[in-house]
Amino acid sequence: MDRLPIVVNLLKGEDALRWDDFVRRCPQATFFHLSAWRDIMEGVFDHRTFYLYAERAGDIVGVLPLAEVRSRLFGHALVSLPFCVYGGIAAAADAGPETLCALEAKAETLALALGVQHLEYRNLQPRHEDWPRQELYVTFRKEILPEVEANLLAIPRKQRAMVRKGIKNGLVGEIDAGVERFFALYADNVLRHGTPALPKRFFEQLKERFGEACEVLTVTSPDGKPLSSVLSFYFRDEVLPYYAGDDLAARELAANDFKYWELMRRACERGCKVFDYGRSKVGTGPYAFKKNWGFEPQPLSYEYRLYKRDSIPQNNPMNPKYRAFIALWKRLPIGVANRLGPHIVRNLG
Repeated sequence: MDRLPIVVNLLKGEDALRWDDFVRRCPQATFFHLSAWRDIMEGVFDHRTFYLYAERAGDIVGVLPLAEVRSRLFGHALVSLPFCVYGGIAAAADAGPETLCALEAKAETLALALGVQHLEYRNLQPRHEDWPRQELYVTFRKEILPEVEANLLAIPRKQRAMVRKGIKNGLVGEIDAGVERFFALYADNVLRHGTPALPKRFFEQLKERFGEACEVLTVTSPDGKPLSSVLSFYFRDEVLPYYAGDDLAARELAANDFKYWELMRRACERGCKVFDYGRSKVGTGPYAFKKNWGFEPQPLSYEYRLYKRDSIPQNNPMNPKYRAFIALWKRLPIGVANRLGPHIVRNLG
């Protein structure tokens, strides 16, 4: 017997609970497929969104969140999903290839109607071998062992020594109710690296929209000085440290190593099974740091459908054409950088 046809719809407010219920049950879906990102994209960054879902016989069998990014500096794109390391289609195991085809056909129709330069899917796994692919990014994911001490012993010796140094220095990990201490450390950190900071309102919205699934852990010295902080997401049995910042004194005191160990320890105690260290660019300091923790890089399949451009856009700090901008940005006062940064970074995603 032939299966009932697939119908693709645009998400409306009353369907958000059904969407999220599907996302939480679908093995292919990630934290970044949750519907609250739609409100953040529109409310914080003013990006128009198109959240597509495929139905068969009234049941959701696949989702594809998309956002339109329009910028004079960085181009015009339809992306799944800006500010998110994972995206693309998430479909039920028994959805069949017709579900993927229906969602991709709708996305293609949208892209052409909007007149974008390219369509981007931030897939964990490749889908289109013949599409251009961005090979700059990898992700780092590793199992959290059931026992706390086993996780400590699984950290390679030299990095484990840094964790123990942080413990010996009397560092303290605290869960923050808000983002004040986190944002101060984050904004200072990105300025030192010459990149614009996301607006503070973005992080406030993450906390508000995701509730207990969004957590800020701040590491302080014994006398209470904030040294390092990380904003993490919890999804199913995974913890995802996502945004981070630190003080200049953090490295000498091993505060960053202690921070990630403290997060892993707490995640283990609450029953998490996967530590997702997140995306890094190949050959950078964060890439090396995560490898030193015993995590192996897994290539990300960022796939592009090009319409009005000949190559994949390289809107990232690794692009040599941004070196002068980065050098200039590092010299800005923190207050000026925090005012100007959101207007630039909203179009990078």
